[in-house]
Amino acid sequence: MDLKSGYPFWAVRNGLMHAYPALQDDLHCEVLVVGGGITGALIADHLAMHGHDVAVVEQRDIGWGSTAASTALLQYEIDTPLHELAARYGLDDAVLAYRACAQAIDQLGELAGALHGTDFQPAQSLYYASRRRDLAALIEEFELRQQHGFAVDWFDAEGVRSHYGFDAPGAILSDKAARVDPYRLTYRLLARLCKHGGRVHDRSAVEHIEAHPRHVLVRTTAGAHIHCRQLVLAAGYANQHWLHQRVASNRSSYAFVTDPLPAQALGALRDTLMWETARPYLYLRSTADQRLLVGGEDDAIDVPARRDAQVDRKARRLAAKASPLLGGLPVEPAFAWAGTFAETADGLPFFGPHPQWGPRVQFAMAYGGNGITYSMIGAGLLRATIEGKQHPLARLFSFQRLG
Repeated sequence: MDLKSGYPFWAVRNGLMHAYPALQDDLHCEVLVVGGGITGALIADHLAMHGHDVAVVEQRDIGWGSTAASTALLQYEIDTPLHELAARYGLDDAVLAYRACAQAIDQLGELAGALHGTDFQPAQSLYYASRRRDLAALIEEFELRQQHGFAVDWFDAEGVRSHYGFDAPGAILSDKAARVDPYRLTYRLLARLCKHGGRVHDRSAVEHIEAHPRHVLVRTTAGAHIHCRQLVLAAGYANQHWLHQRVASNRSSYAFVTDPLPAQALGALRDTLMWETARPYLYLRSTADQRLLVGGEDDAIDVPARRDAQVDRKARRLAAKASPLLGGLPVEPAFAWAGTFAETADGLPFFGPHPQWGPRVQFAMAYGGNGITYSMIGAGLLRATIEGKQHPLARLFSFQRLG
């Protein structure tokens, strides 16, 4: 599956950071992780750091799927607002999910601090009302978050104008967010995995899986056999290939990054992520080298050739939308791209076993706008599942909620 179009900035900036050997011989391990993107890397590293024997296989080069196209806004705010999630699953579960995402940002910060060179930077997050009719729901969202201990501030229209220099009916400012280079983070995690005895093989595609009561047998397209006690499928949107049940819808999202800008031109975006209430939403952040990264214009296109043809037009539309948020500053894309992402009906991920495969095949489907924070949560959730322990989010993030 071709997951990206154009020139994803992370791949252009970093190049191929390391080539791992393709798997040629049979392999035995305790846990096999299929997928060498940011989700697979976070899970593999977490398991290895807790004493598990882990191997990773990836069908492309490491980080070359959706990770290279990720815009990596790290937020605790889920695409589904807290008040809507509470109406759907109850307030306790909704707050639990939001708090877990907030904790995941702290965990990612600790992880990045230990690894170095990932461009991780704490930030704030400004969630603004796109239209006046969105204001009542945004105020309800603010009040509910405040009631449950989230550090948030409210800005009315005058406050948005004076602090951020653009017009919006109102906005919520959250103090917990971050940015990162997801491609570098993936490579740093897998380098640490290998240093601790783990194995990584790219250009090694899985073509067959057999789940048995005490083990799982995996065969690659090259004919290598992998025997493992637990299998984690962290292959992003390719995970759907292994399920008869459709659990998400694939969509395309578009993004661009500018050349480096003067600090004064970025303004608040130097340390604040911005996104809006409209769906699909516009979102902006800066990079470590003072570029502006803008994304959005999501659509239902799931055909690579059609998506390719949209990149330049979508980048121009995004630039036109971003300019008023920077005081009318002309915004020129330097690199523009599009990527496939999957969207669940409720904005939540799926982690854990599926009835189709039994208890030894774990799915890691960190779908939605919170993919990286979800993956950090999923790493702990899957470790608990593998170790036979309870996790507070195991039920909410499981396939059980599909009914």
